[in-house]
Amino acid sequence: MKKRILSAIIMILIFVPLLLVGGIYFGLFMTLLAVGAMYELVKIREKKKKFPEFIKILAYFLIILSSILTYNQNVFSYTMDYRLISFIIFVFVLPILFGEKNLDYNINDALYLVGSLLFINTAFNLILVIRNYDLNYLIYLLLITVITDTFAFITGSYIGKTKLAKDISPNKTVEGLIGGVLMGTFVATTFYFVVINPEISLVVLILITMFLSVVGQLGDLVFSSIKRHYGVKDFSNLIPGHGGILDRFDSLIFVILAFIIIMGVI
Repeated sequence: MKKRILSAIIMILIFVPLLLVGGIYFGLFMTLLAVGAMYELVKIREKKKKFPEFIKILAYFLIILSSILTYNQNVFSYTMDYRLISFIIFVFVLPILFGEKNLDYNINDALYLVGSLLFINTAFNLILVIRNYDLNYLIYLLLITVITDTFAFITGSYIGKTKLAKDISPNKTVEGLIGGVLMGTFVATTFYFVVINPEISLVVLILITMFLSVVGQLGDLVFSSIKRHYGVKDFSNLIPGHGGILDRFDSLIFVILAFIIIMGVI
């Protein structure tokens, strides 16, 4: 527990100042996190089969490249460069021709890496795009995630009895989900209404925030199912006491993705 608390304090001391300062410092931090997340998806896949070293190096290089290309993007929309997507597909698919009888590296490996890179690239670049556009929007989304996760854990620990998805995450309960969503919605809605836009329909804001809170919990379950598929407890041990980067950003990633889809409403 002490290790977990100490790691949490260190993460807050690093993340919050970089979030507030923004600019190139936050951009570099997001790039570092994206590389770490890609590393975790590569390593968890290697529980079943190793990737060639040069393929892994290319994956990390492409994550960095895509982050650099997105750094100055500050419009509140997201488009991917099809040239970059095409390059990623070529880089990962063409090497299957050189795998010895397709045992060393095959199309399944290539598609896993293409999908993982596009997923990580989209998620972490969106965090950067939203921060560049308006810090308060990102704080709103962070509040949804952090408050929901925190009170889901507290509520579930004290009164949780009904299992939410016992085959995926045995410790999660329906009561925890409800408690987390209610508090996450209350705190984040209050922040948005007071700080960002007091003229928005309160009913619409509550419904959207509640939806994002639920999506965050579903994202947590999605990543839990990935870990269960590969038979691991955490994606990595990069953060002592907390697991890996994806263990900490699982809910936020899905909240960010859902927010971009409905951003025209709010």
